[in-house]
Amino acid sequence: MPDPHLPAAAPAARPSPRQAWWFALRPKTLSVSVAPVLVGSALAWAESGAWLAWPAVLALLAAMLIQIGTNLHNDVADFERGADTPDRLGPPRATAMGWLPPAAVRRAAWAAFAAAFVLGVALVARGGWPIVVVGLCSLAAGWAYTGGPRPIAYTPFGELFVLAFFGLAAVGGSYYLQTLSLSPAAVVAALMLGAFAAAVISVNNTRDLATDARAGKRTLAVHLGRAGMDRVYRGELALPFLLLPLLAALAGGGAALALALLVAPGAWRLARRFAGESSGAGFNALLAATARLQAGFAALLSLALLL
Repeated sequence: MPDPHLPAAAPAARPSPRQAWWFALRPKTLSVSVAPVLVGSALAWAESGAWLAWPAVLALLAAMLIQIGTNLHNDVADFERGADTPDRLGPPRATAMGWLPPAAVRRAAWAAFAAAFVLGVALVARGGWPIVVVGLCSLAAGWAYTGGPRPIAYTPFGELFVLAFFGLAAVGGSYYLQTLSLSPAAVVAALMLGAFAAAVISVNNTRDLATDARAGKRTLAVHLGRAGMDRVYRGELALPFLLLPLLAALAGGGAALALALLVAPGAWRLARRFAGESSGAGFNALLAATARLQAGFAALLSLALLL
């Protein structure tokens, strides 16, 4: 997923190889893969009263590796497809800037996917065939996001992809590894975390609306335009808070789950900021703030579930 680790006005001075790899990994948005595993594991403990450390840790590492692999593959694939042009408004891409050779970035992406696969094999010993399905689908989707004849990132389904894999698969899979079951509360929590993750993609795609349209990327933002994405983003930020009472009723968390409402004012400010933000690189900081909002919500929700 995108990451505003450099401001739009940052000079194009060549970084060191270590810095270039750091930029390519996009570490500032890795919380998008951490948050759902945290919530899924906390919810499992709240409902079952039991918790196993090793499945939670391996699931967390696997989720991060899949996101890293997706980021690296996105970096090189967009360059090869000509989508990363000089008028790009987002942070510099390591491959497009010539900081890293495409072959090396592609190998690193496959290495991340392979490491995630190895961790998945260990998780299958705990979760059985459902984890096989979730793991293989997640790996395939990570590649297909910018790979294959019709990449997901080039269609209007990017937000749905994120909702499915950084919400339903990550929260649901983490919960299942603890309980070997899937409760209605886990599905609700997955929708909540997935909506925040989708909001991150919406910011990215709205920022790149004009350049994506010229490059042939038919994202949801290209289809709906700026006004339509304003409504989509507001809905994505509102959904987790609207679902909070339902989660409290299903999980038995009661009033403690109201802790997550502490970040609601921040969501309101981000929605207003999105509506008033001028098109372009100003969205970079908004993207990072949206990822932080999800992380804060997940941390408070997990804490409430553990109380």
